[in-house]
Amino acid sequence: MRYVYILESLSHPGLHYTGMTDDLRIRLQKHNAGGSRHTSKYRPWRIETYIGFSNAQKAILFERHLKSASGRAFAKKRL
Repeated sequence: MRYVYILESLSHPGLHYTGMTDDLRIRLQKHNAGGSRHTSKYRPWRIETYIGFSNAQKAILFERHLKSASGRAFAKKRL
């Protein structure tokens, strides 16, 4: 199972990060421990939304969409 997730920074409300992982709990722990250079300065993080995919290719395409301008607008309005 692949998960596409959206995190929200607790130290900078309104700041979000979108990613993909096979293990959501471990990935959140890594983000909050500073294990990702893109998210370390805005920790702690909380999971705002996650979606599970049994098809890895669909997960990759959905994550890519959420990182686009139209995908960010979709996520802000719908997720």
